[in-house]
Amino acid sequence: MKSALSSSGVALLFFGFLVTIGTINISFCNGITSYVGCIASERKALLRFKGDLIDPSNRLASWIGDEDCCRWAGVVCDNFTGHVLQLYLRNPMDIFYAGYESSRLIGKINPSLLDLKHLVYLDLSGNNFSGIQIPRFLGFMTNLRFLNLSNSRFEGLVPPQLGNISNLQYLDLNQHYSYELSVENLNWISGLSVLEHLDLSFVNLRKASDWLLDMNTLPHLLVLKLSFCELQHFPPLPIANFSSLATLDLHFNRFQGLIPGVLQNFTSLKHLDLSWNDFNSSIPNWFYRFSHLEYLSLSGNSFRGATLGNIANLTSLEILDLSYNQLEENIPTSWKTLCNLKLISLSLANLSQDISEILDIFSGCISVGLESLELRKTQLSGHLTNQLGKLKNVHTLDFAINSISGQIPMSFGELSSLKFLDFSHNKLNGTLSEIHFFNISSLESFDVSENSLELKVIRNWIPPFHLTALGLRSCHLGPGFPSWLSSQKKLTRIDMSNSKIDDIIPNWFWKYFSQFKFLNLSHNQIRGEIPNLTMSIEILDLSWNYFSGPLPLIYAGDFLDSLDLSNNAFSGPIFHFLCIDIKEPMQTRVLNLQNNFLFGELPDCWSNWQNLEALNLGNNEFSGTIPTSMATLSALQSLHLHKNNLSGSIPLSLKNCSSLGVLDLSENKFVGNIPTWIGESLLSMTILNLHSNNFFGLLPVELCRLVQLQILYLADNKLSGTIPRCVSNFSAMITIEKLPYTFIDSSGSAGGTDENVILVVKGKEGGYSTILNLIRNYSWEHRCYEISGSN
Repeated sequence: MKSALSSSGVALLFFGFLVTIGTINISFCNGITSYVGCIASERKALLRFKGDLIDPSNRLASWIGDEDCCRWAGVVCDNFTGHVLQLYLRNPMDIFYAGYESSRLIGKINPSLLDLKHLVYLDLSGNNFSGIQIPRFLGFMTNLRFLNLSNSRFEGLVPPQLGNISNLQYLDLNQHYSYELSVENLNWISGLSVLEHLDLSFVNLRKASDWLLDMNTLPHLLVLKLSFCELQHFPPLPIANFSSLATLDLHFNRFQGLIPGVLQNFTSLKHLDLSWNDFNSSIPNWFYRFSHLEYLSLSGNSFRGATLGNIANLTSLEILDLSYNQLEENIPTSWKTLCNLKLISLSLANLSQDISEILDIFSGCISVGLESLELRKTQLSGHLTNQLGKLKNVHTLDFAINSISGQIPMSFGELSSLKFLDFSHNKLNGTLSEIHFFNISSLESFDVSENSLELKVIRNWIPPFHLTALGLRSCHLGPGFPSWLSSQKKLTRIDMSNSKIDDIIPNWFWKYFSQFKFLNLSHNQIRGEIPNLTMSIEILDLSWNYFSGPLPLIYAGDFLDSLDLSNNAFSGPIFHFLCIDIKEPMQTRVLNLQNNFLFGELPDCWSNWQNLEALNLGNNEFSGTIPTSMATLSALQSLHLHKNNLSGSIPLSLKNCSSLGVLDLSENKFVGNIPTWIGESLLSMTILNLHSNNFFGLLPVELCRLVQLQILYLADNKLSGTIPRCVSNFSAMITIEKLPYTFIDSSGSAGGTDENVILVVKGKEGGYSTILNLIRNYSWEHRCYEISGSN
C-alpha cells in the first residue's frame, strides 16, 4: 500500500539515511579509505550498558572487551570520526512468533548511554525492561533524531524530559496491549518542533485533555498514532496546523457522537483510522473531499444512513473498511470507478442486495487489483455467477452468513490467488468436484459449512492446495472417510461434523493428529476405537458417533481446552484416563463424557483437572461415592452426574466449589439430608436438580439464600415437612437472564447461554435447553407438604 510509506516506511527510510551518513565519511586522497574505528570511551559506555542487561539469546555476543565496537552487532559508527551514531537493538523476532520472548533483552537502561554524545538513532523496541519507568536521562540525549522504545514493558509516567530532544524526528512509545504507560499532560510535546512520526498507542492519555492542541504545535508531523489511548473527546481547535499530516490512527478510543469537523482541515490525509469508537451519526459530506485518502477504516462504530454512494469520490482509496456499523444502502454502480481498491470490508452492513449485482460491479477495473472482499452477514441473496472468476487477484473472499443460494460456478476454479474462503452459513447446494479446485494451488483456509453442498471427487484425487483450516460442517462427504485429506499435511483445524461419514477413521489420520489445534467430527456415524493420542490440540469434539472401547489416553500438555467424547459407546472404567501421570495439572476447562457405557467408581485424582469449569459424566454406569478430590475443582461452574448409580451423601468438600452455577445429581442413589451449606456456600447456583434420589428430611431454609436460582427440582425423594415461606426469595425464577457460566449445551458442546437439563413436570420427562432462559420453575411431590417420612 502507498499509505505504508507514511508509517513504518518512514522509519525504514530514516534508518537508511542514518546508515548512509554513518558510512560515507571517507577520505578519497589517493583512493585510500581512512577508517578510524571505535572511540575507547564510547566502547566502555557500551560495555557498561551491556552489563545491566540479560541476553538469553546471546544477541550481544560480539560485544567483547577491547574489540572494535563499530563492528559489534547493532552498532553503527561514523567511519571518519569513529563516534557511535546508531544503536539498533530491537528484538529481531516478530511479536507474534514463538521465539519473541526468548530473544528479548532484559534489565534496565544504563545512563552510560549519555556518553554516546553523537548518537542520533536509538532503537530498543521489543525488549523487556521489567516495568521500569522510561529513563529521564534520555531527555538529555539532545542529538537523537530517532527514538523507538515500543513494546518494551515500560511502566509509569512518560517523562516530560523527552520534550528536550529538540532534534527528534521519530518517537515511538507504543506498548502494544499494555496500559502501564500514562501521561499527566502532553505539554512537553511542543518541544519536539521537527517531529515527523509520533506513536503513543496504548499510552493512557485520559488526563491529556488538550491533546489535540498539543499536537497542533508540531508543524512537520506526518504520522500520528494514538490508538488504545482512552481518548474521549476532541478539544476545540481554533486554527488547525495539520496540513502535512498523512497518517492519523485513532482506533479503539472512546470518541462519541459526530465525527468532529476539525478533521476536515487535515487535507493531506492518506491513512485514516477511526475504527472501534462510539461514533453514531451519518458520515458528513465534507468527509468525501479527502482526495488523497488511500486507507479508510471506520469499522466498529454505529455509523448509519446512506453513505456508500459518496465513497465513489475517494478515487485514491486502496483499503476501505466500513464493517460492523449500521449502514443500510446497496453498493452503488458508481464504485466501478474505484480502480485502486485492494480491500473492501462491509461485513454486517444491511446491503440486502443480489450477489450477482455486486460481482458485476467488481468485475471491471476493480477486479485487477482487488485482493480482499469481505461481505459477511450483509443479507446477500441470489446466485453466484461466472463473474466470480474475474477476481483473479483476490486472496480473501468472505460471504459467510448470508442467503446466497444455488451452485458454486465452475469459474471459481479461476481464482488462482485465493488463500482464504468463507462461504459458510448460506443456502448453497449442488456438487463440488475436483474440477472446481483445478487451478487453486494457494488455498489455505476453506469453509463452506452449513450449506447443502456435496463434495464428490475421484478416489485418488490429490488436491493442488495445502490447507491449514477446513470447514465442511453439515455438507455431504460420506459415506467414506475422505482419503484426499492424507495429502493435507499442514491442517491444524478441521470441522467435518454432521457430514454423513459412516466409516472407520484410517490409521494415517491418527498419524497426523499431533498437529491439530481444533478437530470436530461430531454427529457422524464413525465407528471403531480411538488410539492413545499425543498432540497439542485445544478443542477436540468426537461426540455423537459410534466410537467404542476404552477411553483413549490423551497427552495434550497445557493445550487441551475442551474435550467432548459424549454420546458414543465408550466403555470401562476411567481411572487410566483421568489419573494420567502428569507434572502439571491439565488446563482443560470443559470435559464431557455423558451418554456412554462407562462404569466403576469415580477416581479420586481430580486435582489433575483443577481448571475444569464444566464437567458432565451423566448417563453412564458409575457407582460409589463422590470423591473428595472434587473439592479441588474451585473453578467448576457446571457439574452433571445425573443418571448413574452413585450413592452416599453429598460430600461436605463440594462446598469448596463455590463457583458452581449448575449442579445435577438427579436419578442416582444419594441419601441423607439436603445439605444446608448448599444455600450458604454455593451462592451462584442457578440450576439445582436432585430429583429421583433418596434424600429425606426437611427442606433446608438456607436454600432460600440462592437468589439467583432459576430451576429447582427435588421430586421423587423422601422429603417431609412444609415448604418454607422464604421460597418467595427465588425472584430469578420470574426474570429472564443469561446464564453467566461455562456449560455444556444439548448438542454436547461448550459455550453459549443454554444448559441442557432434564426437567420432570407432572410426571413427564422433557429436555429443555434452547428455551431454558424462558423457563423458571421449582417443584417437588405434593406429599412433601405433609409431615411424612415417605414419598
